[in-house]
Amino acid sequence: MLRRRKGVDPAKRAQVLAEARQQKAGREKSYREQALALFPHVCARCGKEYSGAELRELTVHHKDSDHMNNPPDGSNWELLCLYCHDDEHGIREQRGHYDPKGPEASSGPALGHNPFEGLGGLSMPEKHEGDN
Repeated sequence: MLRRRKGVDPAKRAQVLAEARQQKAGREKSYREQALALFPHVCARCGKEYSGAELRELTVHHKDSDHMNNPPDGSNWELLCLYCHDDEHGIREQRGHYDPKGPEASSGPALGHNPFEGLGGLSMPEKHEGDN
């Protein structure tokens, strides 16, 4: 036997709407919304401008890699497109500097690390006549 659905309780509906409005307000106060309000909608690395539906492609990059460091003036943020943001984190990982505590805490190689250091002193075999 099928039950018929009754109408939505007005008090319950009001409560759900109030919660939805509160959640929306919380999201608008998030650091992403703050950053979008503070900065021009341009990728800080490649310079591409974003507007409308494309804004979802702009991300907030924490300069010190600390997602808990969200000053209201935005001094720890920069807007990067998805591609530049992925590239930024890829570079940090390759250099051994991706550490949640920040690059200073990493025990990885220095930024100037050169994996080919010391190769200049190696000698090449001599070529003889008739060798290609």
